[in-house]
Amino acid sequence: MKVKFIKVRLSEEFIYQDQRILDHFLQENTILKYESAFVRDDESYWSVILYYEELKMTVNEVKSQKYSADPDVELNSDEVKILDSLKLWRAEKSKDQSIPSYFIATNKELISIAKYKPNRKEELKDIKGFGKHKIENYGEEIIGILESV
Repeated sequence: MKVKFIKVRLSEEFIYQDQRILDHFLQENTILKYESAFVRDDESYWSVILYYEELKMTVNEVKSQKYSADPDVELNSDEVKILDSLKLWRAEKSKDQSIPSYFIATNKELISIAKYKPNRKEELKDIKGFGKHKIENYGEEIIGILESV
C-alpha cells in the first residue's frame, strides 16, 4: 500500500488545478482508504491523504492514453497567454494555407497544449488529436511558441 498527500487550496487561483490533480490521481489508482481535514492556516485548504495501489496497465493501454484538457476548466494567466499566442499563430497559419483553422488544431487541442506545456515536439503525441501529420507540420512552431511565451 502506498500513501499520497494532496493539498486542495480553496483560492480561485489554485482550486481548479488542484482538483484536476486529485481527480486524475483518483482515476489512475485504486484507493483503499482516505482521510481528509480542513486546514486553516495562512491559506485555507483541504488536506487529503490517500492510501492506494497503482492500477496496472498494459503497454498498449498506456500508449493509447492521450492528454485532453476539459475545455470548461479555467486557465491560469500563463495558460491564457499561451492559448492566445497559439490561437493567433493558428489564425495566421490558416490564412496562409487557405484552410479552416480547426484543420490545424481545434480549440480543445490548443487548450490541451496550454495546460500540458510539452517541451519537445515529440511530446505533442501525448495530446489527443495530434498525430504524425500535425506534429511534422506544426510541431516545431508550437514548441517555439511555448518557449517564447
